[in-house]
Amino acid sequence: MEQFLHSKEQKRYMKNKNSQLFDILAECTKACYNCFIKCLEEKDTPIMAACIKINVDCAQICQTTAAFISRGSEDSKSLMKICVEICKKCNEICSKHNPDHCQQCADACYKCAIACSAF
Repeated sequence: MEQFLHSKEQKRYMKNKNSQLFDILAECTKACYNCFIKCLEEKDTPIMAACIKINVDCAQICQTTAAFISRGSEDSKSLMKICVEICKKCNEICSKHNPDHCQQCADACYKCAIACSAF
């Protein structure tokens, strides 16, 4: 019975941990797509090209990572490592630009990279 309770507590802990990670991945996805759209509206779009490209990559890897985790894929950990690297890259690129949407994206990517690293 004690093992069952421990197992039940462990499942609850993992559910909460997954839920927090899903929220962070969703926030990062949202921030990246928002930055992507806002960068396209900037006056000097060519300067924002690297930001625009990484925004899409980052949003898509965050969505894919969440999907892998939600279905309990054996490859979740491997994908999270890739997610960390892309989020770090997006953070680096976006943080170089002054618009608020870029700074918000950089912050979301930083938080996501930390969360995936810690998982």
